Amino acid sequence: MIWLFTTIIYQPLLNVIVLLYGLAAQDLGIAIVLMTLLIRALSLPLSMRMLRSQREMALLGPEMERLKSLHKDDKTKQGQAMMELYKQHNINPLAGCLPLIVQIPVLLGLYRVFLNIFKPESLELLYALVPNPGIIETVSLGFIDLASRSVVLALMAGAAQFVHAKLSQTGQQTGQAAMLGKQMMYFFPIMIIVISWNLPAGLALYWVVSTLLSIGEQWYVQRTMHHVQPAA
Repeated sequence: MIWLFTTIIYQPLLNVIVLLYGLAAQDLGIAIVLMTLLIRALSLPLSMRMLRSQREMALLGPEMERLKSLHKDDKTKQGQAMMELYKQHNINPLAGCLPLIVQIPVLLGLYRVFLNIFKPESLELLYALVPNPGIIETVSLGFIDLASRSVVLALMAGAAQFVHAKLSQTGQQTGQAAMLGKQMMYFFPIMIIVISWNLPAGLALYWVVSTLLSIGEQWYVQRTMHHVQPAA
């Protein structure tokens, strides 16, 4: 299983970022930004599908709460009514899960890449077509040490996550869904800060750029679906 993960996920990601490192005048920070843009471009169809599904589910929030209240004493009827509601509006409640499932191994691969890339022996996994730089310089733009933790980038990662969570609030959710959404809006950014605080700055930089791109995608979806109800 470890060999499979290394061959399919870790090694390709390592090779891509080393290749971008060479193209970016051996600046790892720029390479990470380019890598993030590439990953998000490849995953754009899935992420847009997930965002649209989430938006449609949020728009149905009041009706879902009504059905839960109507069938609060019969969980079977409640489930049937919810599934019928999804069917009427052509919504697949599992549509938003696939992009997350796909992203998990990629995130794990990037985590391992950013931890190991400064070790010369990790470059032994480079493909023949990828130039070996010998070592990877840790300093980006002359002042950001991507091999050490960065308080500034950790705080930026948390702030970006908060903006993303705030933008995700539709105002259509009610009851427990609204309460949970509000709690996560504050909890998740704090968790990101704590995690980023103790990891190499390269990981925090990736998270900042990735979250900023997510904010752009979220804004676009909300703008294009503004006042649009799910199709019956």
